[in-house]
Amino acid sequence: MTFDYAEFAAAFPLFFPIAAGIFGAIVGSFLNVVIYRMPLDKSIVTPGSHCACGTPIKWRDNIPVLSWFLLRGKARCCGRSYSFRYAFVELLTGALFATSWLMFPPAKALCGMLLVACLLCALFIDLDHMIIPDTFTIGLGVIGVLLSVIVPSLHGQNDGVFIVSALHSGLISMQGLLIGSGLVLWIALVAETLLRKEAMGFGDVKFVGAIGAFTGWQGAVFAIFGGAVIGTLWIGLALIWKKCFGDKVTVAPRAETAEGEAAELGMGVQIPFGPMLAIAGLLHFFCFNTWLNEYFAELAAIVQ
Repeated sequence: MTFDYAEFAAAFPLFFPIAAGIFGAIVGSFLNVVIYRMPLDKSIVTPGSHCACGTPIKWRDNIPVLSWFLLRGKARCCGRSYSFRYAFVELLTGALFATSWLMFPPAKALCGMLLVACLLCALFIDLDHMIIPDTFTIGLGVIGVLLSVIVPSLHGQNDGVFIVSALHSGLISMQGLLIGSGLVLWIALVAETLLRKEAMGFGDVKFVGAIGAFTGWQGAVFAIFGGAVIGTLWIGLALIWKKCFGDKVTVAPRAETAEGEAAELGMGVQIPFGPMLAIAGLLHFFCFNTWLNEYFAELAAIVQ
């Protein structure tokens, strides 16, 4: 007796999305470890999860999402509070994994889950430390190209012959990687010349290339300009929030001087651009890819 995925999915339509969501929440718990430990050059495997006081966390207190609510955001061992962000990362990862499974065929959905995990790690690490590790830039870019060849449906390629589809998909991925990183590099160089100071970190250059490897050059372009719009809105809302509510609860991104010292949000300070790029990359992958690709195709036809 063989397992028929299509038949099982038709009989139990919610099984796989729910399973993907639960799996995503579990992965999100691991992402919290990666986000905290990787920038500190600590092992993401050992030791196991432990409280800030050093006490190992028992399995019943380490259930994704639920534990934070059951414990009311306080460690059982010492009573100290811990951030809701841990539960938020788990919940967001689970929701995006489930969304990926609902929107795409299984193979592409799994690729989307990998992209989600890496973009979320890069997003929060950049927020905390203003760096994006090469694992989520160079590594993600290489993986994106390889997956594009193995899973041609990642770029919508289905020419009937696998090798042909794989080559087309791989070329689309390489275009996205090279055009995305090259475009950001030129923007950074021109801005640096005009402003006479570094305008964008090289990590952002590599990061856009990695996004392009999964989304094509259209997704890379959307990440750049969509990220700029998201950043503008974020900073504007943060300034309005601060004016209305003060500094008790901040929604502003981290800001630093050119020397790396903490600074107030305003003109002349540096803020992480990676989170905006990651959000825009996810928006393109899940929401705007079809519309944007059609728009660029129509634009190319008009130009020709």
